[in-house]
Amino acid sequence: QVQLVESGGGLVQPGGSLRLSCAASGRILNNYAMGWYRQAPGTQRELVTTIDSSGTTNYADSVKGRFTISRDYAKNTVYLQMNSLKPEDTAVYYCNADLAWVSEMGYRRGNYWGQGTQVTVSP
Repeated sequence: QVQLVESGGGLVQPGGSLRLSCAASGRILNNYAMGWYRQAPGTQRELVTTIDSSGTTNYADSVKGRFTISRDYAKNTVYLQMNSLKPEDTAVYYCNADLAWVSEMGYRRGNYWGQGTQVTVSP
């Protein structure tokens, strides 16, 4: 079984910083891409940023220049450094990963989600 565990959310004032982490566990063969999405109350889940196996990144326009995604390939972990946070960044942040792994039934590949971590930006 594959599991994504996020950490690092919390309450921060506008202009502050937070760093989120997401670790993938299981018998992982290949970690093709990881990323972060977020969902504010009453809205749809939206892409924040992704990073693929070659290190190519993609950012939503709303976070460009403020957020930075990075990954530790050996640890199957992805990080999101969030700077200059704004109240509109308030949301539940979800980790996402495109993984290949070994199950009891053999090779599996799928797209997986973490449980989410709350980020609140407020004075």
